[in-house]
Amino acid sequence: MTKILTVDDSRSIRAVISKQMQELGFEVGEAEDGEKGLEALEAEAFDLVLLDVTMPVMDGPTMLAKMREAGNRTAVIMLTSESKRSVVANAMKLGIANYVLKPFRADELKTKVLKALKLPAPAGMGDAPAAVASEPAVAAPVHASGGGVAHEGARQFIDVLLVDDMENVMKKLRGALPEHITMNHCVSAQSAFSLCRERVYRIVLIDTVIPDVNSVALMRQLRVMQPHASFLALALRTANDAGKDALAEGYDGALVKPFDPDGIEEFVLTYFGNQDLLVIEDNVLKPAPFTGRDDRLDRYLQRLRSLLEGGLEQVASACYDEAIFEFSALPLRRDKTPKMIADIRHMATKMGLELRLVATDEMAQLLKTLSDTSDVPIFKSVAEARSAGQELARAGGGAR
Repeated sequence: MTKILTVDDSRSIRAVISKQMQELGFEVGEAEDGEKGLEALEAEAFDLVLLDVTMPVMDGPTMLAKMREAGNRTAVIMLTSESKRSVVANAMKLGIANYVLKPFRADELKTKVLKALKLPAPAGMGDAPAAVASEPAVAAPVHASGGGVAHEGARQFIDVLLVDDMENVMKKLRGALPEHITMNHCVSAQSAFSLCRERVYRIVLIDTVIPDVNSVALMRQLRVMQPHASFLALALRTANDAGKDALAEGYDGALVKPFDPDGIEEFVLTYFGNQDLLVIEDNVLKPAPFTGRDDRLDRYLQRLRSLLEGGLEQVASACYDEAIFEFSALPLRRDKTPKMIADIRHMATKMGLELRLVATDEMAQLLKTLSDTSDVPIFKSVAEARSAGQELARAGGGAR
């Protein structure tokens, strides 16, 4: 039987992973830190290690390095809530099969595990959705040559490859994207092939009109070299339905030019925006602060609500009795925030979870005045919410 080792200091994450792997018919072992993970690997053989990055005693990267130093070549998938390039690049250098950003969906993890084990997906389990495919997988170690610097023994990871024969398009896109998103640009099919041999890309943007180049054929050829990247057509705004046409030709979507703020923001949110929006630690769910323009707050709340539903499922799967929402940094919209909290509470109740809320005084006062949220237990800190007894929380004791 296939054996999986999950190494994570979060008991809830280990429980979720164990459940999902057992659903695939695998045997699962658990370890709460890198040291215990190494001990488990010495005691028995595993086919795959699901390894958290940040842990006490010994973190994931250190455990991975010690595995490789000892000659242990067991396949590894890293699990991380961090999107730092250095973390990913160093793990690639040591040889990992893939990585998954937390919070993760069950289908995403299962798909990447099956790919790492080179096993077919069970009947009824489709391919991962586009958002999953947009995350980069780690390729087999090679040495890069030509333009750009690669990490020794691994292909360099870059967020975006733009294939467009006009230099000004590159300048405009670079200026429109956030600085932390890395980008390469090339003006010909030959250069695109060269870059895709040397590097790993998250997104490949291909102009639909390049002199002497069949863009659709180029896209299909590059897909073979970048199987985990998302491919988008770069189309003129004059197209009747650029997105629909792109999908029909085999692309994953389209980005229209000239670029506009709405289109760029949608692109960034779709492929880069969710990875740091929600952090889940045991039964505590904490959204990242909103940093966008005021007119984008609705979209932020919609994305957050969707992620919170998945987060509740994760907490319920780990057999917690309550879910703690750390909403101190959540923007207060009197017409939106209370309804979202009421909806989340309804979802939690359906899953058998009690909702406990950590919120500011202003938010607490507003929620207490509304019928749908007046009895939601509200606390000043996560520690207070954790320590409150079940009966005390239901009665509102310790809450504002």
